[in-house]
Order: sequence, then C-alpha cells, then structure tokens
Amino acid sequence: MSQVPRFKRKLRTPEHATIIRAMALLLIFTQVSPQLLQARVEPTHGFNMFSTQEEIQAGKQAAEQVSRQMPVLPESDPLSRYVERLGNELASHAPGESWPYTFHVVNQNEINAFALPGGPVFVNLGTIRAAENEAQLAGVLAHEISHVVQRHGTRNASKQMAAQLPLAILGGVLGGGALAEAAQMGLNFGVGSYLLKNSRQSESEADLLGADIMYDTGYDPHQMAAFFDKIEQQSRSHQPQFLSDHPDPGNRAQAVSQEVATLPRKTFYRSDSPEFLEAKNEIDGMHSRPEEDAERRYSGGGIPEVSSRSAPRSNDRLNSFQHTDYAISYPNDWKLFGDQYSATTIAPQDGLVGNAVVHGVMISSYQPENPNRSLDEATQDLLSSLRQSNPDLRQVGTGENIRISGVAARSADLIGVSPQQAGQRERDWLVAFRQRDGSLLYLVFVAPDNQFASYHPVFEQMLESVRLK
Repeated sequence: MSQVPRFKRKLRTPEHATIIRAMALLLIFTQVSPQLLQARVEPTHGFNMFSTQEEIQAGKQAAEQVSRQMPVLPESDPLSRYVERLGNELASHAPGESWPYTFHVVNQNEINAFALPGGPVFVNLGTIRAAENEAQLAGVLAHEISHVVQRHGTRNASKQMAAQLPLAILGGVLGGGALAEAAQMGLNFGVGSYLLKNSRQSESEADLLGADIMYDTGYDPHQMAAFFDKIEQQSRSHQPQFLSDHPDPGNRAQAVSQEVATLPRKTFYRSDSPEFLEAKNEIDGMHSRPEEDAERRYSGGGIPEVSSRSAPRSNDRLNSFQHTDYAISYPNDWKLFGDQYSATTIAPQDGLVGNAVVHGVMISSYQPENPNRSLDEATQDLLSSLRQSNPDLRQVGTGENIRISGVAARSADLIGVSPQQAGQRERDWLVAFRQRDGSLLYLVFVAPDNQFASYHPVFEQMLESVRLK
C-alpha cells in the first residue's frame, strides 16, 4: 500500500478541519449576505423624558400648527404625492423605531426642510427646485428622517425642561407626562422653535445615518453632501434658514465619503426618475410664495402677523452706524439709541417698552475678570452676569462657535420670561466677539419667542454686517 501524502494527513487533523469549516462558512456568509458585514451607523441615545407615544403626539400637534401657519400643499397635489412616495421609500430603510412618517411640501421659495418629532417631515418647494437630481432631494429627506430616528427634537426639549426644573422634583412634576409638562412650560415644536435648531453634533449624526439610508435605497450618498455644499456656496450674502437650523458640522463631504467607504462598493446608483423630472417641470410653472409673504398670510397659532415696519425684508434700505469698536448696518426704519462711545440699542418703533427691549438688538462690551480666558469661557462668564439681572433666563443647548466675516465668535440661545410682558416668553440670541484688549463685544437679539422666526432673517442680516475695528 502506498504511503498517504503528508499534506493530506495534515488536513485530516481536528485543528485543520475546524479552520477549513470556518473559512467555508465565511465564504458562504460573504457571498450570500454581504450587507451583514458592512459597518453601520447606530442611532444615538440621550436623555429623553418623552415616551414614544408622547413624541408621536407632539409631532402631530406641531404638524397641525405648521399647516395653519405655512402654505402646505394639499396631500392630493402631484408634488405632495411624489415627495410622500420618495420619503416613504427612504423611511423604509431607516433603523430604530418605526415612526409614522409623513412627508409634506411647503409652497415657499426659501431653501428649507425640517422634521418634527415622531415622523412629520416638511420640505420647501425651493429645495426641490434647487436639487439638481433626485439623489440630492433624497439626501435632504434622508437627513431629516435621521433627525426623527435620533429623536433630536425631544432630546433638546428634555434638556431645556431639566434646565428649568431641579432634577430632584422632575419625577413628581412629570406625573402627567412630559408632553403635558412641556406645554405648561411653554415649550413647543412649531415653526421657528429653537427646539428644532440642530447642533453641529446632531448634524453630523444625521449626515452619517442619512448616508446609510440613501445607500440602502440605491442613491449615491455623496449627493447629500454635494447639495449642502452647493447651497452654502450660493448663499454667501444671505444664509438660508436651512443652513441656520442645520449648521455645517465641518468636513461634511469627507465624513460622508468615509462612511460610504465602510459599505460594500457599488458601481451603479439610481438615476433620476420620471416622477422627479415631472416634478421639476411642474415647479417651473408654479408661483411659490416668498417667505415673508407666507409669514403674513399664514399667521395663526403662535406667529402673529408682523408688519413690514417691525420685520423688514432683507432688501430694505439699510443705515450704517460707526462705533469706535465696530460698524453695523440696520433697517432704515429702526431707531438707534446711544452713540459711538456707549452701549447701543437698535429697535423698531414699537421695540421698546419703558426702558426694556421687547424686540431689537442690544450691543455692549463685557470685561471678564481674567482677560486670558478663552472665548468660550469668557462668554460663559458673560451669560452668568446676564442671568443675575434676569434670573428666569436659561440657556438652550451648549452654544456653538461660528465665524462672522472671518472673525471667530461664540453663539448662544436663551429663553426666559419677558420683564415687560407678563406671561410672555422671550427668546434671546447672544453672539460674542473677542476684542483686542481681551474684552468681549456682544450683541443680544431679542424678540418674543413666538415671533422670533419672523425677526430672525433681519437679525442675521445685521449680524453679517458687523465689522470689528
């Protein structure tokens, strides 16, 4: 009998047999189910007082408010049906909770989109018009779906509620539920709500999860980043509301590319559908309402009608003011109080009640005790000082670093009770700059909480005009 070859004897050992079986299983696993091997972005979890049902109810209530305030196209409109179909297809690939998603089109020129808690998603007509292909529109919808998945809105609300109530008594206060308590505290998710303003961290999370949703639906995820970059480059002079509520987390295209690199390579992505081309043609024949007209026409449920005197359009003629520390432009029908050497207040005719600003902007300087502290630390000192004069003032979120005309600044949103209007909630937007002597130049934009969205474009226009000296 011939001798069995040595290599065959080795293959018959238990150790080698185990290795061969493992390799065979891995080969089958890779060929049959490659999607099970790919890296995936998992939904993040954070402090949240809202139950699933409360979140769904909050979204429904907010969606009803949006429909009263904004020119939402009817569900029977062909554009609405197209966006609903596209949105539902993307949502079917969303991980986590099976939220009752709905998708709506707002008849406005402004490039904007937003998601409410529990599933309602709204996209402006101007966004569809600006999209160069269906993948870019799908990217916007996937991004908004991701905000729903991550529960960013109710997580923001929970942080605000915790800031206003000591944690020790939250359990007793919330006996009726988080949604009821939020209503008592005046918190809502309606149009212009600061609860829907996303942080850069939230934007980064929505980008990466949205990229996965696009990939699974068959769209090129790079088109999402391409669309955001496009509207940012085209909006240097006037930042659209979308970029205000969805700040660039930085290196957006690079982050999306890195996420796509973790997924199995695709050589083919979906192209434009006939429905998308029909939608683009239909939009070309429509007359969408400008943002300011829509605000005046749809003014129920919390955003009252605002006259052109109180909230001028961005193309109104501006006055220029030269302070010894800065220059700023402001609407020509607003009044300036102060001079080039003092603290300054700029407000419309009805913006002052007594000696307090109801809507307008206050500009002053602050000298921290330690001039070597960072901009962030010095701004926190300033916020503490402001809260001493108004104990009801609470910061929303942690603030963020921004740049105005290439100069570093620190931004923070605050909410409180108006000192001049009983029962009226006031929203303040603080922006601080570092000056050469180590002090801070700061601006506080003030408006009633339910009117802030109407004033926001004017506030942004004024802030973009600031030049330090």
